[in-house]
Amino acid sequence: MAIRPIPASTVTPMEAEAPAPPFDLARVRADFPILAREVHGRPLVYLDNAASAQKPAAVIAAVSRFCRGSYANVGRGVHALAQAATAEYEAARRRVQRFVNAESPSEIVFVRGATEAINLVAATHGRQQVGAGDEVLLTELEHHSNIVPWQLLCAEQGATLQVAPIDDRGEVILEEFARRLSPRTRMVAVAHVSNALGTINPVREMIALARSRAPGAAVLVDGAQAAPHLAVDVRALGCDFYTFSGHKVYGPSGVGALYGRAELLAAMPPWQGGGGMIRAVRFAGTEYAPPPQRFEAGTPAIEAAVGLAAALDYVERLGLENIAAWEGELLAYATALLATIPGVRILGTAREKAAVLSFAVAGVHPHDVGTLLDGEGIAVRAGHHCAQPVMERFGVAATTRASFAFYNTAAEAEALAAGVARVGELFR
Repeated sequence: MAIRPIPASTVTPMEAEAPAPPFDLARVRADFPILAREVHGRPLVYLDNAASAQKPAAVIAAVSRFCRGSYANVGRGVHALAQAATAEYEAARRRVQRFVNAESPSEIVFVRGATEAINLVAATHGRQQVGAGDEVLLTELEHHSNIVPWQLLCAEQGATLQVAPIDDRGEVILEEFARRLSPRTRMVAVAHVSNALGTINPVREMIALARSRAPGAAVLVDGAQAAPHLAVDVRALGCDFYTFSGHKVYGPSGVGALYGRAELLAAMPPWQGGGGMIRAVRFAGTEYAPPPQRFEAGTPAIEAAVGLAAALDYVERLGLENIAAWEGELLAYATALLATIPGVRILGTAREKAAVLSFAVAGVHPHDVGTLLDGEGIAVRAGHHCAQPVMERFGVAATTRASFAFYNTAAEAEALAAGVARVGELFR
């Protein structure tokens, strides 16, 4: 049908006590220049943070400063700019190391994002360890980026893909996860947080189950949705690999990080060949560099890595505990508001959730919901969210997803609820 503007309405959100943030929200919002803009003549309400978060002025300034005064290629130059750029790039690696509490900066590989990191692990460690008759275990919650690389690996190697189901809340059924672990399991790959539902998986418990029931398996945790919301400690989790994307944690696009245990990275073959990942090249054969350089062929996203470091500094200055507390309040408030609207179905009611609210409006396609909300300046995501198995599990083709960040406000949650109520009215 043709999309029409949402008419004026007297519908207002339910009366509920608006939460208060544990930090100066106005000051935080002032750090994000894009939040001051208007969309379609309305103040921007940006609720698409699970797709990409906005960038604070500190990140924009760090990238600009580096490009204006320090940019050069990294790794082998002897001139002053090359030395300065290499120092900043390696400082960014150490910053990521501290962020995830890795033991050494050599355990941090810079990649384009979580998708590339998962493909890297599948194509190297996966090919080494997964063979005919072996199994790879995923959950029903996974993003396509944590499904397709393993499907490709299983098809190539003659292995079997196992999938642990989720319940009606959107939580992994741990008994079923445990039941699918066996001596044939060679790889376990699970999301820390679901991008489609916001479910926070009990990854420490899942890793412990994998260690006890499939002692030969390596465990990869997709932390793309966790890093912006939760403190990450790879040593406490006990995982073998952990990955996240810069653009979701308030950094630049085109950069991310892969943590890998040192002994595993040392045993893995190169994924791509080129400059930067070698010690010596001769036509008779090549000697490869040690990790992490072995996995960073070609010129990396140098300025993006510098920006990522600035983003992690910003997030940790604000405090991940403060971030989690405020986003939890916003999620609870927005959920309560939407739950009172006739025809709204909320998908994903896990007991532990990050700031993702997926919903459907009866009789309205999610794309229409998203388009109509956009007319009011409210940015949400509509679609299957690269998680079609999740959609199939809940019997829908798509949902509308509002995802919150620490810079969002209670008033924005109310604007979302009022807009969704008017959408429902329009289609009744």
